[in-house]
Amino acid sequence: MSKEDNSFGFGIGMLLGVVGGVIAAVLYAPKSGEETRKDVENVITDLAQKYTPEIKEAKRQAMTSIDVMRYRLEQQYNKINETIKAKQIAKAKEKETNDFDVN
Repeated sequence: MSKEDNSFGFGIGMLLGVVGGVIAAVLYAPKSGEETRKDVENVITDLAQKYTPEIKEAKRQAMTSIDVMRYRLEQQYNKINETIKAKQIAKAKEKETNDFDVN
């Protein structure tokens, strides 16, 4: 596994851990709804400010991975198309040769 894969996985794991912590805190909070909503708002705002660089890096890595996969898929698609065209041309030449030999 590459270093980039490890850091991406770590970023996703961290994000999921934070979300799970927030959900647990909301469910077990002994406060009123209004107080809980205010606390959740404060926590989310603090987390967004604190982890913005990591979130942006995780997003960048995800987009890079998507671009790489798209490129690889396009390359495979083009290779398959070229193979099909080559077979069609070979088949057409074979038919042309057979037709020419018959006459």
